Amino acid sequence: MLHSNKMMSLREAIKTFVNDGDHLSLGGATANRIPVGAVYEIIRQRKKNLHLYGHILGVGPDLLIGAGCVRAIEGAYLGIGRFEPTCIRFRKAVERKEIFFEDYSNYQMALRFLAGSMGIPYIVTRSGLGSDIINQWGFDESFRRNNTRIALKKLVIQDNPFSRESNEKVVLLPAINPDVTILHVQKTDKEGTVRIEGLSFADIEQAKAAKHLIVTTEEIVELEYLKLQPELNHIPSFFVNAIVLLPYGAHPTQCFNYYDYDVAFLNMIKEVSEEDEKFAQFLNEYVHGVNDHAEYLEKIGIGRIQSLRSEKPFGYRPGIDRAGK
Repeated sequence: MLHSNKMMSLREAIKTFVNDGDHLSLGGATANRIPVGAVYEIIRQRKKNLHLYGHILGVGPDLLIGAGCVRAIEGAYLGIGRFEPTCIRFRKAVERKEIFFEDYSNYQMALRFLAGSMGIPYIVTRSGLGSDIINQWGFDESFRRNNTRIALKKLVIQDNPFSRESNEKVVLLPAINPDVTILHVQKTDKEGTVRIEGLSFADIEQAKAAKHLIVTTEEIVELEYLKLQPELNHIPSFFVNAIVLLPYGAHPTQCFNYYDYDVAFLNMIKEVSEEDEKFAQFLNEYVHGVNDHAEYLEKIGIGRIQSLRSEKPFGYRPGIDRAGK
């Protein structure tokens, strides 16, 4: 039986599942399959005091930070590759002490999501030993004590209880269980079975660790189609709470096999992010100035959108000027 009540508009999905103060995890990485359309809608609905998680955060989280939606972040890399080696609105917010920030390595964040997906309170690793990630903590004691949803400690170093060597140390990392994870994917069916094409990053663990999962998708396909190659499916339907059909929902980032990233648009975001007034104008024009994702795509222009379409057998768009003047 199809659970048609999972099919929602983007506006309905964000209104239903994303609340002020929520702990939020976004899928994708840097300029790849970021759920930007969902991010725009969060900004339109003026959600506040969000606590963000991610292992390779990119343009979506930076837009949320710039729009004033974010109170704190736990993550590793926050950048957009060559476009913004460090995301500009994130850097400014940290320098101005407008947000709280705790950093881990990419691998540590992936492990924390894995722990959350397994239902265990923490996970053990050696990652980080010998680095300053162990010693430098972003959240102070007061912030931890006053926020019961986060761990009292960034991590714990202890002796390996199973080692015959008395001085062998291991790192204990707290699990992550977001209120909501939002993914943008290539294909789902109406029940919520998810197929991700190309790199999955930590999306699967993020999805399974969350209390609620919103999936925006390029295409709705029949379950029978997904059953033909079940080994290519990543997330079972029972994890999914909301399904939103949202073609080009990752623009201006890439969605493998569907479209490439928009070099000019990403460069524009980089430019406007340097100045508060220009960034506010960008939000007014491309986010608050349109009613929904369809109007956003109209504003971008059908010709420009079609110029990004991926080509077979590559999965991306050959010939794009990636130097991006």
